[in-house]
Amino acid sequence: MSQDKKTQGFKIIADNRQARYLYEILETYEAGIQLTGTEVKSIRAGKTNLQDGYALIRDNEAWLLNVHISPYNFSGQYFNHEPRRSRKLLLHRDEIRKLIGKTEQQGLTLIPLKMYFKGGWVKISIALGKGKKLHDKRETIKKRQDQRDMQRAMKSY
Repeated sequence: MSQDKKTQGFKIIADNRQARYLYEILETYEAGIQLTGTEVKSIRAGKTNLQDGYALIRDNEAWLLNVHISPYNFSGQYFNHEPRRSRKLLLHRDEIRKLIGKTEQQGLTLIPLKMYFKGGWVKISIALGKGKKLHDKRETIKKRQDQRDMQRAMKSY
């Protein structure tokens, strides 16, 4: 029974809620991350932050930059990792080729949305996004507020 739980587990560790507000999300991809042992232990403890993170494609490889994973407390300083180091994303070759075309030609950016455990492996959901202008952000806030008002009105009836 414990094997079944391990293979089917899905636990969200970090969520970049600000990304959906700042960017218009066009496509999402699931990628693995190349991590060290202390990084995985720190992620299991929930000490990660996707807020300022982004992804790049360099030399036909995808890289996750500026994502903060806190150093693991119960390890010596020598064996620990650097919190904001560049980490390699594990994607299929055809996915990387598709991302190269879209980021270079259309000027889109790659943003990390969620980090989660899937079957014991750390996965990250990255999205192709286009930056929103100020009026788009205001429109999003207005839509959200209207939805809330409609829900309140429906609840009272």
